[in-house]
Amino acid sequence: MAGQSRKWMILVATIWIQAFTGTNFDFSAYSSDLKSVLGVSQVQLNYLATASDLGKLFGWLSGLALMYFPLWVVLFMAAFMGFFGYGLQWLVISHVISLPYILVFFLCLLSGLSITWFNTVCFVLCIQNFPANRALALSLTVSFNGVSAAIYALAGNAINPSSHALYLLLNALIPLITSLAALIPILRQPSLDPLPPEGVKRDSFIFLILNIIAILTGVYLLLFGAHSSDLTVSRLLFGGALFLLMFPLCIPGIVYARDWFKRTIHSSFRLDGSGFLLIDVDDLELHKELLMREAEASNNEKELDQPLLSTDDISMTYSITRTKSFEKGGCCETIIGKDQLAMLGEEHSAWLLVLRLDFWLYYIAYFCGGTIGLVYSNNLGQIAQSLGESSRTTTLLTLYSSFSFFGRLLSAAPDYMRAKVYFARTGWLTIALLPTPVAFCLLATSGNAVALQAGTSLMGLSSGFIFAAAVSITSELFGPNSVGVNHNILITNIPVGSLVYGFLAAIVYDSNVSSGIGIGNVVGDSVVCMGRHCYFLTFVLWGCVSVVGLAASVLLFLRTRHAYDCFERKRLSSTQLY
Repeated sequence: MAGQSRKWMILVATIWIQAFTGTNFDFSAYSSDLKSVLGVSQVQLNYLATASDLGKLFGWLSGLALMYFPLWVVLFMAAFMGFFGYGLQWLVISHVISLPYILVFFLCLLSGLSITWFNTVCFVLCIQNFPANRALALSLTVSFNGVSAAIYALAGNAINPSSHALYLLLNALIPLITSLAALIPILRQPSLDPLPPEGVKRDSFIFLILNIIAILTGVYLLLFGAHSSDLTVSRLLFGGALFLLMFPLCIPGIVYARDWFKRTIHSSFRLDGSGFLLIDVDDLELHKELLMREAEASNNEKELDQPLLSTDDISMTYSITRTKSFEKGGCCETIIGKDQLAMLGEEHSAWLLVLRLDFWLYYIAYFCGGTIGLVYSNNLGQIAQSLGESSRTTTLLTLYSSFSFFGRLLSAAPDYMRAKVYFARTGWLTIALLPTPVAFCLLATSGNAVALQAGTSLMGLSSGFIFAAAVSITSELFGPNSVGVNHNILITNIPVGSLVYGFLAAIVYDSNVSSGIGIGNVVGDSVVCMGRHCYFLTFVLWGCVSVVGLAASVLLFLRTRHAYDCFERKRLSSTQLY
């Protein structure tokens, strides 16, 4: 019983870590001040934003560290990386010390690296403590990473609304304090026995409660996250946000009380009819076994009623299928039908991964969808400034953060709805990419505040869903045991996209300034571009790129739909057999 209670304490600690360590999302809050203090161009400022994202290229170092150090040591390594990275930047922007541009670049890199290490710690904690419900645990905790910017906006308004440099100080201190608070639950991490079916259903129900609390937290931050009219009110609102983050601590008490009630009063309450159906490792293994049996029977009897596996491919490390329902000679049919995945969960080494067309379609969809949304958030400060909405930067940051949070929560919807509405997760990915081109269309055609807020909200919703769903999709398509390596290969698109898209936006921005079209005023040693044209061409180009990502996701869905449908049929038949 104590172990079951402590695992929920660990989940709450993981939520805290994620909620306070998404520090890269508030870059736009202080980027204009940093640009002014350093006296750099927009292109050079973009390199600093890229440096923060470059930390994801070295995320594998955290996995290596976990092989030699305890989890809590890796946690504090991440905390001190952020402490020194953001702390020294705060000293620079506060004019306490002066550092050359190259050193500030490396400080941004160190800060970004700390975020990936925090994420690794959280992933490991969820997987170790919730093996039967890890999809729900990962979705819930990763969601809170998207709300960091809104929490920091509340904290900044509660302390000093006029100071943008304060964000850097908070980025340095709060993750370290959070790590100290999470230390005791992590050190007391229990050894857990496999849960019976009743225990899995009970945990699923608790996750539903936690998601409801998370939605209330998101709505609260959306409504009050940008409030800064009165210092006292801001402090009360910040206190309310902290209370909502503390509220899940009631869960261990609920677990204790429920167990005591069942033991003492012999309750007849049950959680029958649960609709929580997840794609877990055991299901994938059973799915593969049934497919192999069917393929063998098909070969023995020479029956090809269901073209799941070709006879030449059954013994290969990864399974490939060719469907016979496509018309001959069509280009699209050839692309969709060639070398399709036969089953979900087949393990792929890094070499096999990069040889698969499905991976590159997935890579392009992420690169042209979620990553471009992240780059948009990095440029949000300059976008608001160019449109004369500098005073609304905090509001826009809160909008992006809150809707990113809702998008991440929505990524768990397929798991909750699967008993009634089944749809391939790659299909949900396609739906999640739809708001991105719509947002860029709004931003390009209208420069008013309403369009800016609507576009920012849509961008956050779309990118948030993609960020949270990516781990599950990678696990299902390319194997759960290889997800650590394969997902790190996938997210190499983030620093690449940050560099390419950010550089494109910076070139357009600086060209408008140099041509004299968009010169507004001089802030510090840098010239500020003012007007819709500063980012008009950027929005058009980003919108075209997002359409490419949408097309890639549609192809990925069409190519993987057969594997998902096959998995669902086998799962339903196995539940009837067993």
